[in-house]
Amino acid sequence: MSVGLVIVSHSAQLAAGVVELAAQMARDVLLVPAGGTDDGGIGTSLEKVMAALDAANTGDGVVVLTDLGSAVMTAEAALEFMGNPQDIVLADAPLVEGAVAASVTAQSGANMATVRAAAETALDPAAAGALGSVGTSSGTDHGAGGGSEDGATGSAAVTAQLKLINPMGLHARPAAVLAGELGAMDVEIEINGVDGQSVMMLMTLGAGQGTELKVSATGPDAQKAVDLVRSEVEAGFGEI
Repeated sequence: MSVGLVIVSHSAQLAAGVVELAAQMARDVLLVPAGGTDDGGIGTSLEKVMAALDAANTGDGVVVLTDLGSAVMTAEAALEFMGNPQDIVLADAPLVEGAVAASVTAQSGANMATVRAAAETALDPAAAGALGSVGTSSGTDHGAGGGSEDGATGSAAVTAQLKLINPMGLHARPAAVLAGELGAMDVEIEINGVDGQSVMMLMTLGAGQGTELKVSATGPDAQKAVDLVRSEVEAGFGEI
């Protein structure tokens, strides 16, 4: 089970397309489109939105993303008709980037508030980095992974230097794989200086085939996290 997402758009095709894209990166997350009017035209439908909210709510909450202002009003009206349930929230977020960030975060098992925040910080690198950070305790130097002393915490960072071998490099799907799996760990991890638990931050690297990735992690799951990155990179993310 995970937080569900509802995509509200004036276009049925746009809503379905966003769901299709996000689903490629978060296959276990329930994403429901609510696009267009009841007769198939451009616009929004209160009935479609309410049905989508019901379908997406499987117990862990629902985050709603919209494309334009009137879609927000339709979603708000739907929530009002439903008695403003506490387990459904609207995200003030860009539709595509927000949906991708939210779905990857939901895939990691995050709660509704964290999924909403991921959507709302999708285009804010500083905020996304802060969101992805989790508290860590002191660790040990795991020799096989490499290590260096973290002056701020006194803990040893587990490090690795890896080379991307898959033809398209760290594009959207591999970035989502890493962010989703790392997001479920108790670790602070950076890949080439950005938060490894943020799909949007990883995608900003523009790391193509042959790019060297410098990985550094601290926290209880540091070794596990670095081993995961190494395994995925060396396997070409299953693309070779």
